[in-house]
Amino acid sequence: MADLQDQLHATTEVGELDDLVHEPFPAGPFPPDTAEPYDPVSDPAAAPLERAHAILAAHPVADGYSGLPWALRHLPWFDLELGESSVDTDVPRLREGHVGALFWSLHLPEGLAGDRAVGATLEQLDLVNTVVRAHPEGLRLAYTAGQTTDVRNCGRVAVLLGPAGAAALGDSLGILRSLHALGLRVLTLSGVSWASEAGLTRFGEEVVREMNRLGVLADLSGASEETIRRALAASKAPVLFTRSAARTLRPHPANLSDGLLAAVGAANGLCMVPLTAEQTGPSVRDVADHLDHVRRIAGPESVALSGTYDAGTAHPQDLADASCYPNLFAELLDRGWSEPDLALLSWGNVQRALRSADFTARAAQQRREPSTAKIAELDG
Repeated sequence: MADLQDQLHATTEVGELDDLVHEPFPAGPFPPDTAEPYDPVSDPAAAPLERAHAILAAHPVADGYSGLPWALRHLPWFDLELGESSVDTDVPRLREGHVGALFWSLHLPEGLAGDRAVGATLEQLDLVNTVVRAHPEGLRLAYTAGQTTDVRNCGRVAVLLGPAGAAALGDSLGILRSLHALGLRVLTLSGVSWASEAGLTRFGEEVVREMNRLGVLADLSGASEETIRRALAASKAPVLFTRSAARTLRPHPANLSDGLLAAVGAANGLCMVPLTAEQTGPSVRDVADHLDHVRRIAGPESVALSGTYDAGTAHPQDLADASCYPNLFAELLDRGWSEPDLALLSWGNVQRALRSADFTARAAQQRREPSTAKIAELDG
């Protein structure tokens, strides 16, 4: 606890974004890169859609955001293994779209805070566990990179829990640890007093450190620029943007400027481009434009996908539901994306982030005890 507080109180001010780009914070401790040379899995002479199916069969999609839990909450009955027309996501369509892992959002409607937000998040966690248990042939919970791969190899879709909203913590690090014990792996840092337009407070920085110690990834989608800067400086694990595209191409408030995209790449973070008409545009070509741009600015190891299905948003043409990922990958092949870069986009980059979070947590737990800091002590 002492070293946590000493580090916290000694924190200095963060410089401009250019400083983040040219002098990024230490990104480790990450495990060494043990990736083997890439072996092609598709026939270069085949049609792009045929090649897309072959690539995704070997390197399935790890989808960064699904609103399915909240959508299912309002259905009187459903069967995801048989197929469910009331939602955008079910097991047959996940298999058709070659989705191997799915982050299930625990976000709540705006306005819930305090004990109400904590209770509603616990109800969402209970619902997710109930749904997964009811569909054992298609779905299975996973909590680490290794378990995610094991679930995929068993022919199921790995369900990872999160992101949840920061209000779910009730301003308590003890509740953060309890949510992690229940499976939470991603937390969105926005909408609370300690992660606001003004940035992270001292307690907010302590939350980030405790998340690093536990292995909970920080989601900065929709966070203020000051919060993004502080989180990039404070976190030793990669940060995620589970629903952010390129602001240069589409000026949506949740999209990232080129300066932030460069900072994300320098910090080994991950920008997960959403398949929504509002943020990326009305066609599959528009989504591909954003992926091209993010890859160019942040680098091929810092871009991934976020279907954002069942979240109440409209989707681009040819990307209407979870079965449509091959259409996007065919478009990217037409644009000259290599197989290794497509494998990173679909599966590899998310696995890297999960592995890094696990590694960082193991290292931090050897140095630090669980934090007992209180928001009243630090933010007063």
